[in-house]
Amino acid sequence: MNRLRPVFGLLALLCWSLMLAAQKDPAVVASPNGLLQISVSTTQEAQKKQLVYDVTYRGRPVLVHSELGLDIQNQEPLGTDVDIVATTDSSTVDESYTVPAGKSNPIRNHYNTVTVAVRERGAFPRTFSLEARAFDDAIAFRYLIPEQSGMRTVYLANERTKFQYTKNVTTYPLILQSYQASWEDTYHVLPISNIHPGWLVAMPFLTEVPGVAWVAITEADLENYAGMYLQADEQSDRRMKARLSPRVDVPGVSVISQTPMRSPWRVIMVADDPGRFIESNVVFNLNPPCAIADTSWIKPGKAAWDWWSGSYAEGVDFKPGMNTATMKHYIDFASRNGFEYMLIDSGWAAHTVGPDSSDADLTQTQPNINMPEILDFAKAKNVRVWLWTHWSDLDRQMDAAFPLFEKWGIAGVKVDFMNRDDQWMVDYYRRVVKKAAEHHLMVDFHGAFKPDGVSRTYPNHLTREGVLGMEYNKGGMEDNPDHRVMVAFTRMLAGPLDYTPGAMRQVTRDAYEEHDVRPQVTGTRAHHTALYIVFESEFEMVSDYPEAYDGQKELQFIRQVPTTWDETRVLNAKVGDYITIARRHGNEWYVGSIAGWHGAELDIPLSFLGPGEYSAEIYSDAADAAEHPTHTTLETKPVSQATVLKAKLVTGGGQAIRIHPASGQGKNNRAR
Repeated sequence: MNRLRPVFGLLALLCWSLMLAAQKDPAVVASPNGLLQISVSTTQEAQKKQLVYDVTYRGRPVLVHSELGLDIQNQEPLGTDVDIVATTDSSTVDESYTVPAGKSNPIRNHYNTVTVAVRERGAFPRTFSLEARAFDDAIAFRYLIPEQSGMRTVYLANERTKFQYTKNVTTYPLILQSYQASWEDTYHVLPISNIHPGWLVAMPFLTEVPGVAWVAITEADLENYAGMYLQADEQSDRRMKARLSPRVDVPGVSVISQTPMRSPWRVIMVADDPGRFIESNVVFNLNPPCAIADTSWIKPGKAAWDWWSGSYAEGVDFKPGMNTATMKHYIDFASRNGFEYMLIDSGWAAHTVGPDSSDADLTQTQPNINMPEILDFAKAKNVRVWLWTHWSDLDRQMDAAFPLFEKWGIAGVKVDFMNRDDQWMVDYYRRVVKKAAEHHLMVDFHGAFKPDGVSRTYPNHLTREGVLGMEYNKGGMEDNPDHRVMVAFTRMLAGPLDYTPGAMRQVTRDAYEEHDVRPQVTGTRAHHTALYIVFESEFEMVSDYPEAYDGQKELQFIRQVPTTWDETRVLNAKVGDYITIARRHGNEWYVGSIAGWHGAELDIPLSFLGPGEYSAEIYSDAADAAEHPTHTTLETKPVSQATVLKAKLVTGGGQAIRIHPASGQGKNNRAR
């Protein structure tokens, strides 16, 4: 709470100095480039003055007269009858900072900000404020409630935050069945008027305001609060309203907090092109600075993984499964190919019921796993081990398990099956990353809600799921080329996603069959290779069994592709159809393109390269890849910043490119 004191102290001074008269509204703050603006004002409704906000882009309305406020249990709502009593002068923050892992490094954090103090009208007025920030690519605001008489403890039932569009926009929603969900489902394309008021819509929520802008709504810095969802407002066919995940222990309440309290940031990303959202670091920037003094032990990287293929192996003298021999086999594969990690998934710990149940003793292993032998072997092979845990087992045993894992030399933990984002579970995520940092452990959350940028504060949190990923190919084709393209424009806007790429058994739609062991996937080999560039994840799986990669030219690319980046640029972007992303690591660029079922023919200009000559290694769909999806071509050619490459992506196709300085150019030939 200490980091809130300056903000709340400012609010108190504002309210005290101007208690005698209301200030004329609106309060306005614009982005540094002047194109994006939020104004906060009051609008007369019957005999009351409702607090609202408007967002404009290039002078045109994006969101209009959108309500602000909070529903507090057993009290009148906040925000429905108020005056704006004070507004700070707009101030500017322009800073840069470095990160151990991310999609760009260093990161620039540049915005203008204003704080609006609000007082209720009436005999016993309550006060609160709205802090707003305007970035070049987003607007963000949050509620701040100071300590005051009658509000020592806040029982927040819901928010009254609304998002009212100027017209009947096109939306791309992820619709969930309930507040307790894994966020693993497919996206839809609907006009906002067709979203049923009873549906629960997850964030990020992507929309297109025709002729004006693309808009994406999400949240950042989620702490001591409940996750937010959206629902269509039954009173308007172009308005969405906030809904907070309810507590499981107190009916009718979503958040219980002492004052002073704050909400997470409500983030409204706005741009001409949806590709700009993929480049944005706004969710990251809205979180507090790094809380870990020494981050040198935080290492992004790739991992061999036993779960996807069903612990399958070929030509071995042991029975594959959750046993010591299989884990050593996968570790040896990681070592041969320079992968930093091996992820041992569910089943390693001692259980009394089953490997996926929440009854494990995380300090003991099951009889077929000799952990000291595995760890000694991994150390000799220069590979570090991650361990899977059920969240409830970890909750019970965190104080014992984390020190033990540190003693063992474990690199990180994959925590699974939370499937909630109520206030208690949000706090659980924070407890895990903080306690893990104390024991030099990295974290991957599965069965998780969307990222909120916590990786800025706790960069040992490398990635999380919250997406219908490759694992779903074991039981159907919900994960397919169209879905993967859509994920890049929706879920990935919130932060890194552990989709788990690396499948090598590509088949056509007509040939696909469900397999739990050695699963098949749709989309071409080049498409799946490009996912290592398109999908951001600082802890990345090499998912198939070791022998699946034998003799495959794509293995060389998988070895080389980094998992953390210095720069990210989107070169081609059509929501639902195709995406091309270029990412730089040091002097090398990696360019990934994927298409949906319709395929695509793309121009890829290399104007982002620095001066000089480069060499490009291009993995493309073969001419017959539509019928034989595993067929690819590899071409090496000289390129420069004047080059425009052509990419012909077949149905479900892709292309993956590595670009590095030509021989003799030296390492000082940095890209722009």
